[in-house]
Amino acid sequence: MSSMDFLDKLLEGVAVEWRALGEVTSPTSNIRWRDAEHTYRYIDLTSVNIETKAIVETTDIQASNAPSRAQKLVEKDDLIFATTRPTQQRYCLISEEYSGEVVSTGYCVLRAKQEVVLPKWILHWIASRDFKTYVEENQSGSAYPAISDAKVKDFKIPIPYPDNPKKSLEIQAEIVRILDAFTELTAELTAELTAELTARKKQYNYYRDQLLRFEDGEVEWKTLGALATLRRGRVMSKGYLAENAGPFPVFSSQTANNGMIGKIDTFDFNGELISWTTDGANAGTVFHRTGKFSITNVCGLIKINDESKLNYKFLYYWLSVEAQKHVYSGMGNPKLMSHQVDKIPIPIPCPATPEKSLEKQKRIVSILDKLEALTFSISEGLPREIELRQKQYAYYRDLLLSFPKPEEVTA
Repeated sequence: MSSMDFLDKLLEGVAVEWRALGEVTSPTSNIRWRDAEHTYRYIDLTSVNIETKAIVETTDIQASNAPSRAQKLVEKDDLIFATTRPTQQRYCLISEEYSGEVVSTGYCVLRAKQEVVLPKWILHWIASRDFKTYVEENQSGSAYPAISDAKVKDFKIPIPYPDNPKKSLEIQAEIVRILDAFTELTAELTAELTAELTARKKQYNYYRDQLLRFEDGEVEWKTLGALATLRRGRVMSKGYLAENAGPFPVFSSQTANNGMIGKIDTFDFNGELISWTTDGANAGTVFHRTGKFSITNVCGLIKINDESKLNYKFLYYWLSVEAQKHVYSGMGNPKLMSHQVDKIPIPIPCPATPEKSLEKQKRIVSILDKLEALTFSISEGLPREIELRQKQYAYYRDLLLSFPKPEEVTA
């Protein structure tokens, strides 16, 4: 029997009553700080990781230093859901480790009446597409969207066999078991792929560093300023990008999508070139560019003066390591400006024989290209594989939770 045949049999003829979360959860209490005598761990909004749905960091507080929002006491198996920016779906189930601790008033605390509903039954419904849609429709505010605790508790979930609590909890437990298994498989796959990616990156970095390590006398060192011409990009606002939309890419300081932030109908540069990020968290990040494109004012451009002496890809690989060493992080804003890039030392192998020098550069590039393709094909495949597994989990979760709804619930 397949799992779906089993599910059909499990749910065949199941009577369902839809009840608001407020009906199947118990009231919770706030801490009385004037009576508190010991230290508590404070679970703030940022304490819960959005991706893993787990508590990753807490702060020790007591009556003398407790923030005003540190009010709600939680127990094991409570579910906490962040009501500020609720579509981020920041929530988790409280484990034994955090039982008796304090959470922010920015969380709605849902304490299951366990004679009626399992805590994880609520957890999976909070993760459902239906709940996310409900939150989107009932949140208020634009700059800081939020949903009230009362609105969260108005959300209705199905209670199978409402007149037979034992049977109801058995069905809930079986569906929870299947959903937990999907969740565990997704987490295991993600961990395996991440470990494989980490190993590949270490391998790539090792061989890259070996290939770009030169003995004394093996190379001639020259500053980049002696080998290339440096330029800066220009200011381009979102409005400018929208008004001048076209086929030619514009690159900026981000690393996602290879740094592309839009396309316009003109281009500033054409050919094989290297760009780097001058300002911000990604300062010193280097890109190998080809074709017709433009860059913004937080990027710089490198044009080699004599390509018979220096290969672009060789320079790219060298700068991908070396440029980070020259980033200046003063005043909290990392920078790598043209005058700093200008002084970066560049190795020229076999300087007395330009043809031999270029051959060696190209040989190093060929090896690194293959290693990079192998490594970063996995990097690109990892998010796609994770997304596929998450979509698969969401599909089965919504299927498992697809109980028939009366008109008053769907309205």
